[in-house]
Amino acid sequence: MGSLGPFEIALVFLVILLVFGAKRIPEIARGLGKGIREFKSATRDISNEFNTETNPNRIHTPAPPAQPPAPRATADPVAQKRDSDGG
Repeated sequence: MGSLGPFEIALVFLVILLVFGAKRIPEIARGLGKGIREFKSATRDISNEFNTETNPNRIHTPAPPAQPPAPRATADPVAQKRDSDGG
């Protein structure tokens, strides 16, 4: 119940050779390699996406503006009297 020994690995390769043939094995290996490459690329993209979401240097969208400040009353009593007199 352990790992495969050299005899078992050779037997597996012999069975694969008999089932698929010598010409078909390189095609299978190329397809397997492309699949592994695609899987690694997708894994890397997902990892990069998570890393950019937690990156503190990332540019964030600005927050919506707060309510505008209320108009301030002037502290100059002369200017207040002039405004109330109409001119």
